[in-house]
Order: sequence, then C-alpha cells, then structure tokens
Amino acid sequence: MAYDESNIKSLSSIEHIRLRPGMYIGRLGNGSHPDDGIYILLKEVIDNSIDEFMEGHGNRINITLEDKKVTVRDFGRGIPLNKVIECVSVINTGAKYDNEAFQYSVGLNGVGTKAVNALSSYFEVTSIRDGEFMFASFERGTLKKKKKGTTDQPNGTEMTFIPDDDPKVFGQYSYNEDYIKERLWNYAYLNKGLTISFNGRLIKSQNGLMDLVHKILGEDGLYPLITFKNKHLEYAFTHTNGYGESYHSYVNGQYTSDGGTHEAAFKEGVLKGINEYYKKSWASPEIRDGIVATVAIKVQNPVFESQTKNKLGNTDVRQWIVQEVKESVIDCLMKNKEIAKGLEDKIVNNEKVHKEEAAVRNGAKERAKRTAINIPKLKECKYHLNSSQASHREKGENSMIFLTEGDSAAGSLNKTRNPDYQAVFALRGKPLNVFGKNRTELYKNEELYNIMVALGVEDDIENLRYGKVVIATDADVDGFHIRILLMTYFFSYFEEIIRQGRLFILETPLFRVRNKKMTEYCYSESERDEALKRISGAEITRFKGLGEISPGEFKDFIGDNIKLVPVTYDSIKEIREEMQFYMGDNTPVRRDFIMENLLQWED
Repeated sequence: MAYDESNIKSLSSIEHIRLRPGMYIGRLGNGSHPDDGIYILLKEVIDNSIDEFMEGHGNRINITLEDKKVTVRDFGRGIPLNKVIECVSVINTGAKYDNEAFQYSVGLNGVGTKAVNALSSYFEVTSIRDGEFMFASFERGTLKKKKKGTTDQPNGTEMTFIPDDDPKVFGQYSYNEDYIKERLWNYAYLNKGLTISFNGRLIKSQNGLMDLVHKILGEDGLYPLITFKNKHLEYAFTHTNGYGESYHSYVNGQYTSDGGTHEAAFKEGVLKGINEYYKKSWASPEIRDGIVATVAIKVQNPVFESQTKNKLGNTDVRQWIVQEVKESVIDCLMKNKEIAKGLEDKIVNNEKVHKEEAAVRNGAKERAKRTAINIPKLKECKYHLNSSQASHREKGENSMIFLTEGDSAAGSLNKTRNPDYQAVFALRGKPLNVFGKNRTELYKNEELYNIMVALGVEDDIENLRYGKVVIATDADVDGFHIRILLMTYFFSYFEEIIRQGRLFILETPLFRVRNKKMTEYCYSESERDEALKRISGAEITRFKGLGEISPGEFKDFIGDNIKLVPVTYDSIKEIREEMQFYMGDNTPVRRDFIMENLLQWED
C-alpha cells in the first residue's frame, strides 16, 4: 500500500473529539454507570457554573432533565458575548488559562464544553451580560444558528444539550436520576451557600463536609467528628465499628472518585498526627480501619490523570497537606479529650483484631499451599486493574469478574466470555451469612477466603484486580438468596468496593418470546406482555436459571448490551439497619414480617 501525502489527514477539533471521544470524556457507556459519558457531559457544563460560584458570582444553578434533553442555567457573569461561539467550539479557548480570572477552577484545559458540543446531537448556549445576550445553536459541533440582541434577563449562562445517540457515540442510553442527584449533592457539600435546583427540587448544604459525613454515617460515629477548615484545606472524619476505609475526596469542588495525591497525603497526615499525639508507632491499618473521611482541597493548576478528573496527580501538594493535617489533628485531640479517648479505644481494638486475624490468615495460607490449588473455580482474564503495566491497568478498568452459582451457569459464561476482560468464579453453594461475624471468618471459611483472594483484596482494597465485580445468579429463590448473601459479604467486609461503584448485579432475561421470524428477550413480565402484542403466534420460554440459556444466546447478554445494576447505598446507618433486619438474629420478627407479606401477596 502506498504511503504518500494522501494518507496524511488533518482533523478539526470537533472531528477529533467525535473520532476519539474516550480521550476527552473517558468511557462512553449507556448511562448504567455513574462515570458513563452522558454524566461526564453534564459534569463539564456544571463545572463551569461551579467555577463562577467559587469566584463569587451567582449562588444558584438551575438544572432540568426532560427525557434526554439537559438544561443548565447559572447566574454568574456570563461568557463574554463576542467569545461565546469560540468558547464552546474551539479547543484551548477559555478564561481559565488566566489565573487572575479563575483562581481555583476545575476545568483548566479548555476542552469541557467543546466535548459536550461535539458529542451532542443538539447543543445551544445563551450568554447574558448587562442587558445583552448572545445565542448560538449547534448540531454535532457544527454551528447552525446565532443571534445577538437585548434582554431583561439576569446575567449568566444557559446551556442545553442532547447527547448524540449515534451508535458510534453513545448509542441507546438513558439517564439514572439517582446518579445525577448524587453528583449534585457532592457539589452542594463542597460549596456552602450554593443552591442547586434539579427539576424543581432544591439541593443545598448548610454545613459542607460535616453534612456529608453525617449523611453517610447517620449517628453511628464512635466519637464526634474531627474537623478542620482553612482557605485551601477542609476535612472531617470519624470511625465506625465497621471494617475497611471510606474516603470522599475533592479538588476544587470536583469529586475525585479514584483519589490521588491529595487523598494519600491526607492519610499520611492523619497517621503522623495520631502517632505523635499518643506517642505510639501504630501501623496504618490500625489507624485507618473503620475510618469514614472527607477531604477537599483547593489548588491552582490541578493536574488530573485523565480528562474525567477522577484522580489528582499533583505531587507538589503532598508536603503541605501532610503537615496541615498532622498539626490540626494533634490540635483537635489536645482540645477534645472525649474525641481522643474514643479514637484511642478504636485503634486499640483494631490492633487486637488484626493480631487475631494474622494468626488465622497464616493458617489459611498454609492450607492453600498444602492443597496445591491457587484459586479453585476461577477462570481468569488477561487484563487487571492492579497490573504492574500501565497499559494493562488502563484496560483493566474495563475488566470484570462474574461471581456465579455452580458449574452450570459458569459453563455458559466460560464459553461466551471475553477472556481478555471477563473472569468467572463459580461458587460451590450458598456462602456463609457473615452479618455480625468477626472478620476472621474470611480466613476460616474456604469459600469466603477464595473469593477474597480471587479479587486480590486479601491485604489491601487498593489491590482489587477487576474494574467490576458482578454477582450473576439465577432469577429464582435460591439465586436471590445467594445474591443477598454476597451483598452482605461485601457490605460487611469490603464496603469500599461498593462505595467506588464497582459492585453490580447481572440482569439476564426472564423470558424468550419468538416465532419463526422474530425473537425478543424480556427482562420482566410487562416486557413479555408487550412482546406478545408485537409477535403473533409466539412461543414463550421461561428461563429458570443461567444454565438454561444457551452459550449462543448468553453471548449477547454479557457483551456490548450487558445490563448491570449497580449496588449502591446512601447511608451506612440505614444499610446496616436493613441488614440487621434481614440478615441478623431477629428470627421471630423477620418470620412474622415474611408471613404477613406472603398473606398480602396471596390476596
């Protein structure tokens, strides 16, 4: 094949965004994950409004969602009218290169709204400044209309967009309003005094990060919150009786779901401050186990590891964060003896529990060695989240492990899975109900131990091997029971996996409706009934278990059209109360509840 001048192509910025959207917004997705592209588009638009608020202009943002059309209106200064079209269509155009105008901005690279424009089937922007407005509308990044005139509307910017449903972009997608509300609450916690209206519902925080911690915990903190706030740093934390660690970190109002250098520095500062105050040398796990913390920083020129800004990369923040956290923790403990006593009791208890676990863990490892089996029932994939190779780690974000019941279901999955990205772990039966049990059960119970080792989280949750952990069970009584037992397992011992949005339930069809010309797969009885209206003379098949679905059919259900339901929670207190009722030792109460509801159902 000839290689000459004809092979060299120059793309416009809009064309490049549409050709390589992942470079600008990360994943595409269909709206089933909170980091899918349609939510990133919304975030990019809102970020601009948040930046205005942080600079002292406008204390309200109105957001509406109608089907697939999103509108964001702020009451800041408005984009300079003669630069409106450039600001939403020409990469590397914006005021955020000027530190005088935006001291602590989230979006600094001049890409955000350009990506929204390019990846939307329809996009419009209106800027209002001092009685004048500039309007422009676009289709897939191409300017269609513009208009300038006068208005009596208050200053600010309004943007409306419809994400492109072209199969090469987002395809078929839908918004999950719960994901949007969660993101908006994060903005509210970080920006006291800001009011956000979402479809008429007001979202506002009076106490910032303290409200966030109280929302997560309810009243379950072991001691009053340790808090600190200055111009550049704010944090709040306490401990619970639970296991694991939970962190919510932010940079310039941006939620960094994957943490970064600021979160690592915060952990180091807490460790040093506590050890210096108590004159101890406790290891990090003794101090961090059971912690629930929020930390937010403001920095000029933040460096994120991706366009989606989920992880901070600045190394220059470490020293001052460590020092300020250390000193403020010591100061708080010196002034609050109640807090100091509660924290010490928790750490001493952690130390005791970890010593017990170490003995049991060593026994479990010796058993594994004697059996000469690495991880039974695991069919591995190629790419992992914790790979030592950077290229593999990036691909590992798309990896998943299916936790499935028995060899029958595992057989269909093994025959149709993508071995690069999809692993399968077959359970031997119903796992142990671990609610209320000590963590040593993880090492005493062979099945629980093997799940933990398969996931790579035996020593640290940061070693998680897969981007998604997927519970794949039959849609029957036994399957639902196993599903609940596994969710209890994760909530009890590995809550951080859930908080990171990595635990999912696999949805598979309940019915197949077909005739000689058409076949439809239905996920509910209502879908089945609708399919029967469309398909005449149809034959109905009810899938009782995953093993009944042929490998040829199963391939579609775990491929590009996979349906995953994320496992989420709002409050640690509420989820533990639910688990106590359904999984705890309240058998008579639970039995009465079941019997009452069975009778109602039968009626």
